[in-house]
Order: sequence, then C-alpha cells, then structure tokens
Amino acid sequence: MLKKLLSFIPRSGKKKVPAYSRQVIPRERHTVSRSILSEPSKKVLNRLNNAGFEAYLVGGGVRDILLGQRPKDFDIATNATPEEVHELFRNSRLIGRRFRIVHVLFGREVIEVTTFRGSAADTNDEDDDDRKTSEHGLLLRDNVYGNQEEDALRRDFTINALYYCVKDFTVVDFANGIKDLENRQLRLIGDPETRYREDPVRMLRAVRFAAKLDFEIEPATEAPITELAPLLTHIPSARLFEEVLKLFSAGYGEASYYKLREYDLLDALFPDTVRALDAGEPEALIIQALQNTDRRIQQGKSVTPYFLYAAMLWPALQVEWRKRQDDGESIQPALHQAIAKVIGRQVQATAIPKRFSGPMKEIWEMQMRLPRRQGKRAFVTLEHPRFRAAYDFLLVREDAGEIEPGLGQWWTDFQEQDERGQEKMLSELGAESPRKRKRRRKPESRA
Repeated sequence: MLKKLLSFIPRSGKKKVPAYSRQVIPRERHTVSRSILSEPSKKVLNRLNNAGFEAYLVGGGVRDILLGQRPKDFDIATNATPEEVHELFRNSRLIGRRFRIVHVLFGREVIEVTTFRGSAADTNDEDDDDRKTSEHGLLLRDNVYGNQEEDALRRDFTINALYYCVKDFTVVDFANGIKDLENRQLRLIGDPETRYREDPVRMLRAVRFAAKLDFEIEPATEAPITELAPLLTHIPSARLFEEVLKLFSAGYGEASYYKLREYDLLDALFPDTVRALDAGEPEALIIQALQNTDRRIQQGKSVTPYFLYAAMLWPALQVEWRKRQDDGESIQPALHQAIAKVIGRQVQATAIPKRFSGPMKEIWEMQMRLPRRQGKRAFVTLEHPRFRAAYDFLLVREDAGEIEPGLGQWWTDFQEQDERGQEKMLSELGAESPRKRKRRRKPESRA
C-alpha cells in the first residue's frame, strides 16, 4: 500500500519533488479508516468540525495505521485555540505552560488536542510571553499559533507530519513523510542541529522511533546527535524520567539501549552507569533485564519502573559498594551507604519518584537476604511485599552469569511446596524446622 501511495506523488522526468510539497492523498490510496479510530477520537474530531474548526488526526496515529499497526494514542491538531477547545468539551483540562494543550478525558482514554503551531521568528523580547528560547537554542515556550502547513513543518519527523481528515477521508502529507515510511527512514524536518537545540529530547525520540519501527536514522538527522548529546543535561530531570520509561517500557528496550550507547545518549540519562561500564563493569545484567522486560511486554504483562531502574543502576551500585568495602566499611553498612549515594547522584540526571526509589532499594537489599534461608528467615523473606521483584532480579543475575545458578531454582521450588515440603527443604539445608508462625500478607507480584 505504501508503494501505491508513492505512485500517487507526481513525478515528471528528472524534476525533483520540492523538499516540502503538500500532497493530498485520497481515501482509495491509503489504509487509514474511521473504523480504526477510537470512538472518543472520532467524537472530538466531529465536534470540532461541526463547530466550524479544522481538525485532523495527526502524527503517530496516522503513521502507525499506514504501517499496519494499531495506534495506542490518537492525537488531534486543530486551528481552535486551547481555550476554544476547552470551551467545547466539559470533560477537558488545559495543561502545560511550555506548550499549552488540551486533554479531553473519556474514562481512561485521553485525547490530546493541540493547536496548529506557527513559524514565527524566534524572539526573546521580555514582553513576548508566547515564544522564548534559551541561550543554547532550547525552546522554553512556544505558544505561537499558525495554520496547518506551518504546524506540519514545526513537527519533528517527516513521518509524524501526516494528517487524516474525517470529513473527506484524505491524508495530507507536507514533508514527504509517505516516502520516508516507504524507505523505512527517520528524517527530521528542517535543519537537524537547530531542531535538536530547540528540544534535545528529539535525539531520544529519534532513537526510540528507530528502535520501535526498525527504521534507519537518515544520515543528516543522525550526524549531530553524538556531538549534541550533552544538551540533554539542560532538560528537567522529571521530563527525562518520563523519556526513560518510554524508551524501556514499550517492548523494544534492548534495541533502544544499544542505540543510546551508540550515540552517547545514555550518559545523560545514567551517568554513573556509563562510568561503571566504561571502567569495565559488565553490562550483561542490564541486557538480560531489558530482554526479560521486552518479553513480558510482548506477553501482555506489565513492568515496573523500579525494577528497570534497579537493573540500569546495578553496575554503578556495584562500583560504589566495592569502593566503600575497600575503604574498610562492613558489607551491610557499605551497601546502605552505596545505595543512598547512587540514588542521590541519579536523581540529578533523571528524577525517581519516591514510590519507585523505595521499592528499588528493597530489591537491592534483598539480594543479601535471599541466600540466608535458615530457620524462619526463608518464610520471613518469602512474605516480604517485595519478594517477587527481588526473586525476579535474582534470576536475572543468574541468567546474566553474575552469580552461580542454583539459588534461584531453590527459591522457585520453595514457593511451589506446601508447608511440609518447605520445612523439608529447610532441614536439608541443616536448619531447624520453624515453629508455628503468624500468617502475613502475600508478597506483591511485579506483574
């Protein structure tokens, strides 16, 4: 179907199609259909159109449908201002200062509606509250509005500058995005260095889309990334935390990791980890954890940020833990101090909400408890609310070759036994059978 779409783009002899030439593709030449759109997205599109506004499905939703995939999100672009959109939908909220957008809420589904961005020249006038850039070229605020074509050329990649109209069922392509879809190529719109300086997170998006779609990054788009990677340090740590989740929690984390390493982007996200790896600390556990995470997602299972962060920071923790022991600290206090130090430095790069940093610490601390199974210890450990995640982490360590196999299988068997069988396993370790114990809540599952 993409080849059929390309045949629609006019060609005449050796004359080249302009770099950014508006193409309108009729319904018979594309695979986007209203039947694929979610009901909430159609409601938003139709209400905006009926109110006299332009409204289009835009970006990833159009791209994914053309690639034969089912979109997870349906984003909409319109010429209505955020305030006008908010006025039309009582079930909406205005969010953002850097970019004002509207979220229209339908239960658990959120339809994101953005107003067409304009292409006004950069300005840092003190009286201009709509568009500001930093000394590094970072776009701090952009609420200058424009028309559809200006909006298309303000988007990041050509394959995301595609618009679907529910009124006449056409797909509008402003930047040869269809051609890049056919060539499985990721290309920035405009000058790559300028666009990366406007928003350095675009470098992470390039890696993420390349990994997700299995696309090549076009040479000019690729060229500045390594040099400009340090610009990510100017991005708020909370925003980078969200980007980490997008990179590693969508089923293509291993591929994303390799590309982050290739373009020196991981250093801005996990500086201590990169230093540890460069010093010779093995990365096998990280790879194994990402492979397991990708597999869980493909199986429709959930993943938790604290498990991912526990794996990504493990090499850094090992270095800090050994250093403190070498300085004379005993094992347990050295571990606790190393954990505090590693997390303290990490939050300067990417924020880690306390609801995730706490469980991450427990996963690490329980790696010392899991080998200690005598007496009542095995039962106390089994009933710990973070046992399942710590047990999974232990299996990853074994699979990565970090520790000898055996302990993980013991815990697997122990969970499957009834109480008599568990006591027998403990007696075989040379432990005394535990007395009657008070039942505690079951440990939570990482799923």
